[in-house]
Amino acid sequence: MKFDKLSEIREEHNLLQKDIANLLNVSVGTYAMNEEGHDTITLKHLIQFCDYFQVSLDYVFNFTQMKYYENSLSSFQVNILCNRLKEIRKKNKYTQVMMGKLLNIDHSVWCRYEQGKTLIPTSFLYIFCQKFHVSSDYVLGRIDEEKNFRFGV
Repeated sequence: MKFDKLSEIREEHNLLQKDIANLLNVSVGTYAMNEEGHDTITLKHLIQFCDYFQVSLDYVFNFTQMKYYENSLSSFQVNILCNRLKEIRKKNKYTQVMMGKLLNIDHSVWCRYEQGKTLIPTSFLYIFCQKFHVSSDYVLGRIDEEKNFRFGV
């Protein structure tokens, strides 16, 4: 999954891929694969990237043109993420089985995301937020105000 904003943001700051790789403590090859969309950046590294450049995940996901939210937290708490995944899923009348089908995973894997036993991958968070028109920063608990987006409208 390619997020064009990664390279745009890096280039705006006149940095090289190796600079970001050092920041994230990954190899240049790994970061290059993330930036080029051959491999999806981990949520942990995406949050580090966003914190460093003071941009929202929603901006990197291209959900909004707003670079940063006021009062945004620089990290997230797993329990808030789990609760919001479950809350949004239920609000939209989706079962864990339906989430599994949406993401092409076993429903038990989705259950692990909601229980906090496994951190949701970046690509699944993106799909979840896009499907339910909700802010990734909100889902992660980085902002408290629920923001809804309409894609392709």
